[in-house]
Amino acid sequence: MNIEDLQKLFCEFPLRRIAVLGDFFLDKYLEIDSGLLETSQETGRKAHQVVGVRRSPSAAGTVINNLAALGAGELYALGAIGDDGEGYDLHQGLRKLGCSTDGLLRCPEIRTPTSIKPTEIHIPGLQGEMHRYDVRNRHPTPQSVIAQLTSALTHILPRVDALIIMDQVEIQNTGVITSSMRDVLAELALRFPKVTFWADSRRNVRHFRNIIIKPNQFEAVGRFKPLPGDELDEKDLNPVVPRLRAETGATVFVTLGEKGIIVSDPKQLLIPGLKVTGPVDPTGAGDGATAGAVLTLASGGSVIDAAIVANLVAGVTVQQLGATGTATPAQVLAAFRQWQEQHGSLSFE
Repeated sequence: MNIEDLQKLFCEFPLRRIAVLGDFFLDKYLEIDSGLLETSQETGRKAHQVVGVRRSPSAAGTVINNLAALGAGELYALGAIGDDGEGYDLHQGLRKLGCSTDGLLRCPEIRTPTSIKPTEIHIPGLQGEMHRYDVRNRHPTPQSVIAQLTSALTHILPRVDALIIMDQVEIQNTGVITSSMRDVLAELALRFPKVTFWADSRRNVRHFRNIIIKPNQFEAVGRFKPLPGDELDEKDLNPVVPRLRAETGATVFVTLGEKGIIVSDPKQLLIPGLKVTGPVDPTGAGDGATAGAVLTLASGGSVIDAAIVANLVAGVTVQQLGATGTATPAQVLAAFRQWQEQHGSLSFE
């Protein structure tokens, strides 16, 4: 890939139609001013004062945000959320990104997954974030919801270039991507071979079939609770990646943080990442990588092109501290020039 190839890809992005199926969350930031701290007269406890509220789509919504920033043409959200205020906020946030929410079901029997994040306004970045409060569904997703989503999928797939599947819920069968939905998706991937199917899953990545998967290095080996700063040696992944490729029957992308991405199609290659200096915030970097890779594949790029773009998008987003970052085509082009200086003329043949 050279700069002209990348620019040609970017010209294709506005023509692409991408659907995202999965677990849509709402991030709700409560901006707290510690200088206004009060004491409750009734209980004597501290009463933190909220001076602002920020809301944004997260989880599958983060992928939509990244796709929009990269200039994708048409975006469709498919999922199930609660018939509640958080669901309303989530709909509004997605529509502001130009995303259709016709396939985002409002279901009174479930809650809209929400991460409530109190943040001290006088402390910048991650250091200002306090303890998080999570609202999650902890009962199995009704099969009626899965049936409605299956119908929506069969309606939308003939109209899109790619389907991104975001399986973000760790309690089995309590999100949108249940075991029965994975069976449906395996069949649909065969029925619609012209559509790029891509799955990202925290716990169940090995259970997808006929679909490109993108685990991180720990998910690839089945290690779900890595500590900050942990890494795996590439030699530990070398025997794992081909097995994943054989099990799923499709291309595998394994992200290694700043080291880059291993691609198996079926030849196994390491595509190096963008080296960045200074503090980084990895929040949402994997979702940015997914958006960049899928848009590249849907636009006719190779798996190597997709891995390069994914690395570049992730490299841009991690430099945005205290926020779930995104990358524009202009930022990716600038990052590509840095990447070329760092790695020279690499050959992946």
